[in-house]
Amino acid sequence: MTGSQTIADSKKAFHTAFPYVIPSLYRRTADELLVELHLLSHQTNFTINALFAVGLCQVFQAFTKGYRPENQLDPLFSALCSCNGFDGDEIKALAQGSSKAVQGHTVEDVQEWLKSKGKGAPEPLASGLTAVTGDQFHYSRLVAVGLFSLLSEAQGKESDDPEELSKTVHSIGEQIGLSRPRLEKDLGLYRSNLEKMAQAVELMEETLAAERRKRERQKAEKAAQD
Repeated sequence: MTGSQTIADSKKAFHTAFPYVIPSLYRRTADELLVELHLLSHQTNFTINALFAVGLCQVFQAFTKGYRPENQLDPLFSALCSCNGFDGDEIKALAQGSSKAVQGHTVEDVQEWLKSKGKGAPEPLASGLTAVTGDQFHYSRLVAVGLFSLLSEAQGKESDDPEELSKTVHSIGEQIGLSRPRLEKDLGLYRSNLEKMAQAVELMEETLAAERRKRERQKAEKAAQD
């Protein structure tokens, strides 16, 4: 999508579009997504589809929890996309539309839509699922996360249990031609990293709260002395 653009070109474009300092806790996430999108932009068989869009938005949202200032999140997402030739607003709209479309349906419904290559699914899911089951489909870990996220949106007993839901994702993935070992690895890493990130954010918030209490105590002590 971006021709002969190098990773250095993408990074330069990113920093031009997003001229802010990224907090240290979130730099790795931003860098990994930038590189991942850069590589995908050079894949001739890659096209944006519903599962990819949902997966990208889910990963970005999950790994930027606690980001401050919060009003920089939209520009950050847009910059990560635009520096690699993608339209962040279009991807967000596709992800939101797909998540909304699956609400009120069961896991079995989604499974049937995938088996039938999108037939019977509401838009924009129908077109996206058709692409996923096509011969020219290019897999990425964001597709695995997108499938997991959409199934968790569906109303079914499997959605209440992450372990059971993962098994369902693996089963459905195999049925539509995705590698089970690859799905297991990608989802396993995603869930593991998600837990680590949640712990890091919690620690950061506790540290900030402790520092805030310390400043308030020092301020109160100074006021008492005066």
